[in-house]
Amino acid sequence: MGNAYGDWVRQQREAAGLTQQCLADTAVMTRSHISHIEAGRRIPSQEDAKRLDQALNTGNVLLSFLPKGDERAVAEHFEAARQLEQQAVVIREFAPSFVPGLLQTEAYAHAVLRTSFPPLSDAERDRAVVTRLDRAGVLADTVVPVLWALLDEAVIRRPFGGRRVMAEQLAHIAGLADSGRIRVHVMPFAMGGYMLLQGQLTLMWFEDQPPVAYAEGLFTGKVHDSPSLVQRYQATYDLALSDALPLKESLALLRATAKEYGDHDS
Repeated sequence: MGNAYGDWVRQQREAAGLTQQCLADTAVMTRSHISHIEAGRRIPSQEDAKRLDQALNTGNVLLSFLPKGDERAVAEHFEAARQLEQQAVVIREFAPSFVPGLLQTEAYAHAVLRTSFPPLSDAERDRAVVTRLDRAGVLADTVVPVLWALLDEAVIRRPFGGRRVMAEQLAHIAGLADSGRIRVHVMPFAMGGYMLLQGQLTLMWFEDQPPVAYAEGLFTGKVHDSPSLVQRYQATYDLALSDALPLKESLALLRATAKEYGDHDS
């Protein structure tokens, strides 16, 4: 979002004679969250905006002018994470069921978005695909962000869009890993159950702010910046990563699976 919203929050806070910590205490938020909102790094949720309006005695102005994102180009609950994703210097993804957005091909993204409910119109789906591919632009830099992807084996076995789409998608991931741009690890079915399976997770680190975790489920998602909770997410990720296949074996499995899809393509 543009920073006009964050600047206005800061101006209202200063006019009220409040520090960031005082406003955070009154609005039942963390000081770091207030700082991110004022700096334009995050969009407050509707509940956060209501509490800020109450704390600053601004009626419903902050709620009414809450940035809405680009016409469903991304889900509302993901917008804050999308903004942070563009600033991160390290990103670690976990995907239990489908390829993370940053690694999706155009055809795969279309296939995933066709499963949306309520259904998207062709125009809405096209906008969403363009936004998703724009997000992947962060990988154009050869170094930053450092990206690791931990994929459950279900991700490579579930044929979104059919065999041809999957063959292309898995080859795309393998190519990024071969070039050294990303690291990818597959958690094989043979490992059985593990805690991280309960939801999609993105861990992000930054140059100038503390790390965050974005956890997503069906129709919901939340950016977490509580240090203790972020550390718990990080430890859970590390624990799963220690059980996953090493990079070399993961790449071999990706390429073999892509070949299987290609061999059976009609």
